[in-house]
Amino acid sequence: MAYITLAAGVSLLLLCGDVLVRGAVALAVRLNIPTLVIGLTVVAFGTSAPELVVSLRAALSGSPGLAVGNVVGSNIANILLVLGLPALICATNCDQPFIKRNMFYVLGASVLFIWLCLIGPLTFWHGLVLFAFMIAFLIDSGRQATDGNSEKAIVGEDTIETIDGLTGLPRKTWMVVSFLIIGIVGLKIGAYLTVDAAVQIAKAFDVSNATMGLTVVALGTSLPELATTVAAALRGHCGLALGNVLGSNLFNILAIMGLTAMVTPVPVPGEIIKMDLWIMLAASLAITPFILRKTHITRAVGFVFLLGYVAYVATAFMPRSSVLAGYMN
Repeated sequence: MAYITLAAGVSLLLLCGDVLVRGAVALAVRLNIPTLVIGLTVVAFGTSAPELVVSLRAALSGSPGLAVGNVVGSNIANILLVLGLPALICATNCDQPFIKRNMFYVLGASVLFIWLCLIGPLTFWHGLVLFAFMIAFLIDSGRQATDGNSEKAIVGEDTIETIDGLTGLPRKTWMVVSFLIIGIVGLKIGAYLTVDAAVQIAKAFDVSNATMGLTVVALGTSLPELATTVAAALRGHCGLALGNVLGSNLFNILAIMGLTAMVTPVPVPGEIIKMDLWIMLAASLAITPFILRKTHITRAVGFVFLLGYVAYVATAFMPRSSVLAGYMN
């Protein structure tokens, strides 16, 4: 029964997250908010809604390992899986505008997050620092993108695809309101089902909540990014994958963990501090040479990334003491 509940919870998160984004974007268009601003705020926050509600629910219900594991595991999956799989379809170019700047933001956010976890638990002030970094990124992104960029004034449903490929936005006011309500309520229910089922499965298999968050829950909440990048790769637009991954990872660390820590203290499990945070940083560093050299993530590299993710998931379910001992030897 717990497996059915988990599948239902993740499905509800993905479905209602998409509904919420479409409703929020439609509302923003009606308010004549520029496309650029919609992309940096409404779409970015909306697509991270599943991770946010799961982390909040987990932290508030006494499962901080699940909350932190969801974010760290999602970031690892985004690079090794979400970048690796599309690269098997077509090579991913790493020369998009602002991509180098975004990479440095992700690396800086990762280092900051690791440092805060080391001196944790994460409290309101730690969360405030993370979220302030997010605001700084949004302001800098807006300034960079509007300097000599005519797209800053583009508004309308016909141009929304320039932000995140969104189509089929609700047009009537009652539909917009319905999308928002269904999205918000559905996300809350989905988070409740997902977290409770994950905790039950963890107890049944005698694994930690952190392990469930790092693997099963993280993979589930990363499915939208995976679907988007694979669809883009099939259309030959592989360059979209890298930008989506960097943006998602930045929001996961700064916005999701920032807001979660501001709502309730989040103790970081020792197993995540000793191993998974460093794997997350290593995964980010792995794509740095490709961005700095403006080269491609080839099929061979994508295959290595996928093997790395499979190995990571396998080790996540092993006793961490034996894994760490193996690495040290």
